[in-house]
Amino acid sequence: MRYSFAGLFILMVLVIAACISVSRRSDRKIGGAVSMLLAMLIPPIIGNLIIILASTKDTAMIGCYIYFIGMDAVIMALMHFSFCYCVITWPNRFLQYSVYGLITLDVVQLLLNPVFGHAFDTEPILVSGFDYYRLIPYWGQTFHRVVVYGLFSVVLLIFVVKIIRAPRVYVERYSIILAAMVLTGLWQTYYIFSRTPVDRSMAGYGVFGLLIFYFSLYYRPLTLLDRLLANMASEMPDAIFFYDVFGRCIWANRPAIDLVGIKDEKFDSASELLTAKFGKEPRMKDPEWTGTKVLGSGQDARYYYHSKRMVTDEKGKDTGFFLSIRDVTSEQRALQQERYNATHDSLTGLFTKEYLYESIRKKLDANPDEDYLILYIDIVDFKIINDIFGSTFGDRTLRQIAIILRHDLSGKALFGRLGGDTFGVLVEKSRFDAARLESQLSRFSVKDGDTERQILVHLGVYEVTERELDVPFMFDRALLAKMTIEDEYQTHIAFYDEKIRSEVLWAQHISAQLNDALKKRHVIPYLQPIVDQEGKIVGAEALARWIHPEDGFLPPSSFIPIFEKNGMITEVDRYMWRCACEILSGWKEQGRDLFVSVNISPKDFYFMDVAQELKDLVNEYGVDSGKLRIEITETVMMTDVEKRMKILEDLRQAGFVVEMDDFGSGYSSLNLLKDMPVDVLKIDMKFLSKTTDEKKARTILQNILNLSEDLGIFSLTEGVETHTQHRMLSEMGCKLFQGFFFAKPLPITEFEDFYQKNRAG
Repeated sequence: MRYSFAGLFILMVLVIAACISVSRRSDRKIGGAVSMLLAMLIPPIIGNLIIILASTKDTAMIGCYIYFIGMDAVIMALMHFSFCYCVITWPNRFLQYSVYGLITLDVVQLLLNPVFGHAFDTEPILVSGFDYYRLIPYWGQTFHRVVVYGLFSVVLLIFVVKIIRAPRVYVERYSIILAAMVLTGLWQTYYIFSRTPVDRSMAGYGVFGLLIFYFSLYYRPLTLLDRLLANMASEMPDAIFFYDVFGRCIWANRPAIDLVGIKDEKFDSASELLTAKFGKEPRMKDPEWTGTKVLGSGQDARYYYHSKRMVTDEKGKDTGFFLSIRDVTSEQRALQQERYNATHDSLTGLFTKEYLYESIRKKLDANPDEDYLILYIDIVDFKIINDIFGSTFGDRTLRQIAIILRHDLSGKALFGRLGGDTFGVLVEKSRFDAARLESQLSRFSVKDGDTERQILVHLGVYEVTERELDVPFMFDRALLAKMTIEDEYQTHIAFYDEKIRSEVLWAQHISAQLNDALKKRHVIPYLQPIVDQEGKIVGAEALARWIHPEDGFLPPSSFIPIFEKNGMITEVDRYMWRCACEILSGWKEQGRDLFVSVNISPKDFYFMDVAQELKDLVNEYGVDSGKLRIEITETVMMTDVEKRMKILEDLRQAGFVVEMDDFGSGYSSLNLLKDMPVDVLKIDMKFLSKTTDEKKARTILQNILNLSEDLGIFSLTEGVETHTQHRMLSEMGCKLFQGFFFAKPLPITEFEDFYQKNRAG
């Protein structure tokens, strides 16, 4: 559409240019004024041409400046033409200069828009599949319109007065020009206030220019003008019906005839045919109105924009009106598609997370007496599914989940995609059949050609008992329920209950008190001795214990996992490192040659510069960095491996001893061992209890110890509980030991007493 109008505007410019050339050579006095007016009509048309073809906002803004400043030039040229055509002069110089000064002021304020942004801006809208930049008017644009329409009204008044005072034989001469200006002005006004994309009224400017040229230089009877205007209306794409003051249709253009099926130009039947097609319009009696009618439904629906505009004579009396109808189906469908894309996931067609949350909140507020459940659905090990079977199969899995949700819950629930492999649902409690859904999930599979693969899906359920709770928090509770069955394969559904609620409240309770507990030293280090092959204590591992003033002694299992999850573990670790340095500093003064091992959480690397923190601490307390040993687990190396390797090597270069804790408990230890800079392997005795084949486990353990010795890495076995285990490990070549066989974790004073007894034999 934009290219059609662009071509039309270019053609108009060429035609007007030809008319300018002819009028300049005319021997009639009015020729100069006509050529000036025609020349001034070209900039607004060119400005609109630029706006139509603009692909960027800056280009559209340039077109707007050319158009609006061009309109000031048009109104100035139109006034000059009017004075020449009507053979009148300015009453005085002051009035003339005031008018020209007003136009100049308007031009200046428009040119200042890039600085102050007071006049107008543009916004992109979709028209026929392309971006079109529509005007956003501000007060400066209102001023411009007041100036232009005000002076245009003066011009119209000049012609009205001339018609009243002129001899009857000359009335047609002025009426023709006045009619052309009124129609062009109405057309322009219609598109300004309807904010319809693509200013088609520029076609009226071209026609107006041609009429000025023709009737100023080549006067013809009024009947010829009637035919020209009828032809112009006939060529418009909108369906237009003209009515007299009594509401009788007197004429319709070709699109209007085709729209309602008028036969043999019997325009009197138009109202009846319009009612039959669109239904009775109660606002037809109103002076002016706009609205959209919808015919049909679904994909077959068609949308029609209706607009009624009154036409008045020079005395302001109604002479009739015209009804414009435009098919805007393509624009409406484009708008609907845009809204759909903004609220629906592109892969599954389900609601986006944000739109799901919004829809759930509205439904809960609208149905306060209905009981609802929130479901959090998760595809277990979806990343592995993608890695093994490919992203195409992964996408098919997600779409299959969406199909099940639509099939089983359509019309009964709200559902959407929360993230990569997670879905959320709001369903009425009365419609939720847990047993049937459990059965479905136990058999859930996805076909890949002839192959069918079983997929594990877990579902957490939260009953909406606290309706004022934010929707994301509701899903968090359903997620907590789902997490209770993360390691299970036979159970697929878990409900949020009081136990989970208590755990959440407990997590909130101790998390809120952690900072105060660290300041008041309610969290204290317990030391578990580490001994050599001869049973001599050579060091200890610092383990956090919380002596709570109200809840008493808190074992690490009651708070460490919580802080690991919420990230507060970094504060605990930083505190424990400082405590360890304080202990080492005291031992140094007492002449005790012992080391202390401290733990580093994977999250420490995200929230601090681990190496620098530890260096600063040993420097602050003046202790040997080799006495502060660093314990890490292989999970530390699961992400950003290269960067973590550099950090550990930096610590070793600074003299710290790096220990790998829980070696053998994961799946990548051996692979990491060949590259990871570690000095000590900590092997958990639980490694032996994880299998029924003790002989095989011992063989593996022996080889790990041999491997560590060959690599020049010390071995330390923790969890030693019996003399038999200690002797066996010693015979295998293990160097260091830790466990209840020697001592449980002890407060500092008890550890020091135990050390003294150990040292004494």
